[in-house]
Amino acid sequence: MIDDIETLVRCESPSGDHDAVARSAEAVAAIGRRLLGAEPERLVTDGCTHLRWRFGDGPPRVLLLGHHDTVWPLGSLRTHPFEVRDGILRGPGCFDMKAGVVMALHAAAALPDRDGLSILVTGDEEIGSPRSRVLIEEEAKTCDAVFVLEASADGGALKTRRKGVSQYWIQVEGRAAHAGLEPEKGVNAGIEVAHQILAVAALADPDRGTTVVPTALTAGTTTNTVPAAASVAVDARVWDAAEQDRVDQAVRSLTPSNKDARIRIAGGINRPPLDAPASADLFALAQTLAEGLGVGPLTEAAVGGASDGNLTAGLGIPTLDGLGAVGGGAHADHEHVVVAELPRRTALLAALTETVLAHRSSSAATNARGESGAGQR
Repeated sequence: MIDDIETLVRCESPSGDHDAVARSAEAVAAIGRRLLGAEPERLVTDGCTHLRWRFGDGPPRVLLLGHHDTVWPLGSLRTHPFEVRDGILRGPGCFDMKAGVVMALHAAAALPDRDGLSILVTGDEEIGSPRSRVLIEEEAKTCDAVFVLEASADGGALKTRRKGVSQYWIQVEGRAAHAGLEPEKGVNAGIEVAHQILAVAALADPDRGTTVVPTALTAGTTTNTVPAAASVAVDARVWDAAEQDRVDQAVRSLTPSNKDARIRIAGGINRPPLDAPASADLFALAQTLAEGLGVGPLTEAAVGGASDGNLTAGLGIPTLDGLGAVGGGAHADHEHVVVAELPRRTALLAALTETVLAHRSSSAATNARGESGAGQR
C-alpha cells in the first residue's frame, strides 16, 4: 500500500491541470488493474478524467467514492517530498486523498465477491465537482450504501455530518472617473462592494453554525481612478437545508446601496448538507465491525468541510464519510498519514463493503424464494 501511495503522490495532479489529472488517472488505473484484474472505464467530461470500475451485471449496490485530484500545484514535490519516517507518511495530497484511493482499491481486491460493487474516482472534487457531479449522482442512485474515502477527522473519527456549501460571486459595476480631478462624476464600485461585503457577512448565524464569509476581493485598476468594477467571492456553510435556502434567497435579494451602481450575483448552492440520519445506520455497522476486527472504538465527527458524500446523501442514499487515511494536515505543509492505520482501516472498509453486498444478496435470494413459493401456492 505504501508503494502504491508513493506512486500516486509522485504523480502530481492539481485539479486545474487536465493533462496532469489524466496522467494521474493512468497511474490509478494501473494500480487498479493490477489489484482487481480489470480495466476501468475512463470517463472524460470537459477534459477532466475520471475512472470507474463496475462489477456484476446489475446496477451498483455499493459505491466506493474518491478523487485523485489535489490542491497542490505542479512542483510541490520539490518542497514537500514523499517520505516515510517514524511511522508517518508525507507528501502532497497523501492525506487528501491519494491514500484513500489506494485503500479503496486494496479493500475491493480483498472481497471474495465484488458483484454489485462500483468504484468511482473523480478528478475535480477539490474545485467543487463541477464535471463529475452528474456521474456521482447517477452512480449512487441505485446503491444501498456509499462509502467515501475522504480522510478521517481528528483522531481517526468518521465523518457522519457535513455542512452544506454555497459559493457566490458578487460583481459590482460602477463608473470610472479621475480620482483627483472629478471623483464626483464616478460611481465607486469599491465603496459599493464594501457595502455588499457587510450585508453578506451579516447573514451569518453563529447560534445555528451558519458561516457566510467574504473571501477573494478585487476592485479598481489604478491608484488615481475611481473603480469602475469590483467583485467579492462569498463562502457560505450551513448545517441544514432550511438555512441554506435562507442564505441563498438573501444573497440573491441584495440591492445596491448606490442607485447608480449595478450588482450581479453568480453562483449558488454547491452541495447540500450531509445530515446525521444519512450516516447513522452505516456508522453503527462500522462500530460493530470495528470491534470484531480489533480496530478499536470508532468515533464520529461533524465537520465544516464538504465532500462528494454531500451529493450522495442529498439524494437520500445512506452515506458514510471519512473512511480514508488517518492523519492530518489536509492542504497544509504538515499533511501526513499514520502508516499503522492503513491496513486496519482498509480491513474495516472491506468488511463494510462485504457486509452490505452480502445483505443485499441474501435479501434478493429471500425475495426470490418468496415469489417462487407464492407462485406454487
